[in-house]
Amino acid sequence: MNIEEVTCKTALSASKLPGLDYSLNPYVGCMHQCRYCYAPSILRMPIQSWKNTVKIKRNIPTILAKELKSKKKGVVGISTVTDPYQPIEKKAQLTRYCLQVLLKKDTPISIQTKSDLILKDAELITQFSNAEVMVSIGTLHDEQRKLLEPGSSSIQQRIKVLKHFAQSSVKTSVFFGPIYPTMILEDIESFATICKKIGIDEVMIDRFHIKPGIINNIQDALKNNQKIAPLFSQKELSNQSYYQKIREKIRDELKHSSIICTDAF
Repeated sequence: MNIEEVTCKTALSASKLPGLDYSLNPYVGCMHQCRYCYAPSILRMPIQSWKNTVKIKRNIPTILAKELKSKKKGVVGISTVTDPYQPIEKKAQLTRYCLQVLLKKDTPISIQTKSDLILKDAELITQFSNAEVMVSIGTLHDEQRKLLEPGSSSIQQRIKVLKHFAQSSVKTSVFFGPIYPTMILEDIESFATICKKIGIDEVMIDRFHIKPGIINNIQDALKNNQKIAPLFSQKELSNQSYYQKIREKIRDELKHSSIICTDAF
């Protein structure tokens, strides 16, 4: 993985995502190497560039501090395109520096991640009066996670993150997606039990989004696992009836709890 230091002209971008006013992305590219990532297509950049290089926006905390003086206060999504706690954060600490800047204004924040590296900033995050930590989970089976999200934290580590922030009275959510086509109804029951036991506030459901190159990436990652590879074909990933069945099961399992259940898009 190539690491490049770059400078940025802006830190906060207007966001069209529900519940977010701004997006803040300290990095371009991602070391988690999720095979289904469609961020490159959103940014209109080559998949190989996204996979092989991470760009560090070294001056983003300074730019952020300047923008907060003039921009209207609103919820900042960290990050909306790439994971703010991918492994490079351990060294670069750009997400941490940005959080320190945002805390000075007590800016509302919403952080989405697949990494337990966020726990290093737990004490900082709990100081915000309005903060949300959202952890992405698409499968409960870590052997499958290793194949399609090789650089990310394990499912158990992610559950540990959820437990920690729920106990710290921080709004704690699960981005349940993209839902793997290997998901069965028993998995949904287990997932719902975990959420209720932890005290999750919200579950946001999402399906696979078939963007250019994604099928090829997935099939390449699964070429030595013929047991589940057929389930990750374009036909199966586009299966609306399967997705609706799983979605309805999630909603049914959570309907008598205090957990809010929403659709991502």
